[in-house]
Amino acid sequence: MRRLALALLAGFLLMAPVGCKRKRKSAPVVVADDGMLAAMVQAGDPRAAVQFVKGFYAVENNSWRWTGRAFTVTLRPPKTGAQNGGRLVLKFSIPDVVMERFHSLKLSATVNGLVVAPEEYSKAGAASYTRDVPANALHGEAVTVDFTLDKALPPTPTDQRELGVIVSAVGFEAK
Repeated sequence: MRRLALALLAGFLLMAPVGCKRKRKSAPVVVADDGMLAAMVQAGDPRAAVQFVKGFYAVENNSWRWTGRAFTVTLRPPKTGAQNGGRLVLKFSIPDVVMERFHSLKLSATVNGLVVAPEEYSKAGAASYTRDVPANALHGEAVTVDFTLDKALPPTPTDQRELGVIVSAVGFEAK
């Protein structure tokens, strides 16, 4: 299943039109100069849509995306990741309505199947999840990161989505 997803992702990237190579100053470039996946993606950048594999909803306010309870992103490892490891960073926000209902949320992640330490959050607002990732999990051209929340708001009659957190950016930094 993972190979099929990666094959579809690679096929989409090959068929995507080649755009202008001018870099935007306000946000990092989503696709690297060599046409590969980006190591860090902004949730509001439409060029990054292919990297938000599962559990992410449409871009809102040109800057963020709601997630469900489980969500997956595919990223390029950092350039020196296979030798030095890297740092996984998820920048997100926990809405008041979520924290009022649950009082705490636990976020867990796996990087290419390797479990990294979870973190529990007990207040609404801006948050980040940052974890060092060993080199043995950052090999190849694409790395799959699966995130899971222990709780999410269920669908309602007015909004059929399961709602977890609001993501603004996700990716790898070099160590």
